[in-house]
Amino acid sequence: MKKISIISLFIIVVAVIVSCSDIKRKPGRVYMPDMAYSRAYETYSVTEEEKADLLKKGIHYSNIPVAGTIKRGELFPFPFAKDIPGDSTNYVASKQFKSQIPSPDSIQMIEAERLYLVNCGICHGQKLDGNGPLYRGGDGPFPAKPANLVGQAQYVSMPEGQMFYSVTYGKNKMGSYASQLSTQQRWMVIAYIKSKQAAQSSSASDSTAKKN
Repeated sequence: MKKISIISLFIIVVAVIVSCSDIKRKPGRVYMPDMAYSRAYETYSVTEEEKADLLKKGIHYSNIPVAGTIKRGELFPFPFAKDIPGDSTNYVASKQFKSQIPSPDSIQMIEAERLYLVNCGICHGQKLDGNGPLYRGGDGPFPAKPANLVGQAQYVSMPEGQMFYSVTYGKNKMGSYASQLSTQQRWMVIAYIKSKQAAQSSSASDSTAKKN
């Protein structure tokens, strides 16, 4: 028993000495080391001088995205530019552009409602009837009633692409919301408006059917 204890103590002492030594161990061979230990560069941080130095080593490095490519997870860009004053070519053409999120799920719709209330409700109202705090039945600081998004035929029938154009570039008294809402958020708000318009139209149809 005493012999076993001495051997165990010896093994522990040797292990401690080896672990604390300054002996540098060489790692084993690595298959395709460039795959295991890749060169990491921060995007847009490499200077022209550094790129020239890399080129001398045979490394062709470019920190500029390939033309025409889109970041993973990013929505397709809106293809219509803002019309010049007096022109409405792109505004009319935008009718053909379909929503990039045609079927938002329930979680997205909750967030879409929040985005609408924060950014649009002050003018168009919580019920989308154009009676927001700025108008307040004519008693608010804004003299003209904003658009009734669920009660005016021109807005109920307005295509998603044309709504997106208006939210992106602004239309009439409404300014652009491109800096407040991302591309996806703008589509989400439009999906929320369309869902409310559909619900309002369905309710109106049911009421008409009951009267008949």
